[in-house]
Amino acid sequence: MDQRDQKGTYSDLFRLDGRRALIIGAGGIGAEAARALSDHGALITCADRDGDAAQAAAAAVGGQSAELDITDSEAVRHAAESLPEVDVVVLTAAMNVRKRILDYSPEEFDRVVDLNLRGTFSVIKYFGEKMVERGRGSIIIFSSIRDQVVEPGQSVYAATKAGAVQLVKTAAAEFGELGVRVNAVSPGVVETRLTSQIKSDPQWHQAYAAKSALGRWSLPAELAGAVVYLASDAASYVTGTTLRVDGGWTAVDGRFTPPA
Repeated sequence: MDQRDQKGTYSDLFRLDGRRALIIGAGGIGAEAARALSDHGALITCADRDGDAAQAAAAAVGGQSAELDITDSEAVRHAAESLPEVDVVVLTAAMNVRKRILDYSPEEFDRVVDLNLRGTFSVIKYFGEKMVERGRGSIIIFSSIRDQVVEPGQSVYAATKAGAVQLVKTAAAEFGELGVRVNAVSPGVVETRLTSQIKSDPQWHQAYAAKSALGRWSLPAELAGAVVYLASDAASYVTGTTLRVDGGWTAVDGRFTPPA
């Protein structure tokens, strides 16, 4: 089991003292996840294809940094071999090319799939292998509301996020009896660089805010609690699940509120 000997109060279940956490994708949500895990006692390594971004996120929590491009499967394998024993892996790195299917090029398709799906597979495979050998660990993959609901222009991104969720479920089934938990976090619309195109259009920005039950976008820090929970012993019996942190987006039917 990933769960350690539990003594003390229930608040101790969320402590991560002495555990090593690797955050892949160090900007935005990843940086906030690193802060939250560090505040709960974890030892942090921040990794990103942008070495400067990794260093900045690591410096903010007194952690270590590494340059890592998860589209290079050999680099992921090497990272899993060379980094200190990792108890928690959080993968937030992703990209989107927002175009309708008829406008998509094969090259754009390959770019999105290579990072979002193939990269996710490599992280689960190589870091999961090391966790299985040690008999413990928690892998947390960031998905999206687009793993369940779509809109025009989201075809390839949505397909990769749905695929990532199926990888999570399969890894959970294969690694579970060996002590490793694998889960997904599915955010709604978050104020990050990935959504800058939407934020630049006031009407589009407001439409997305109105779609959630809370009537607003989320901030990266609002995803951090889900990461701490899934990393900790508080979630010791949670695996193969998708935790939706979407402000109720996927619970609400449409944008029109009819009279009661």
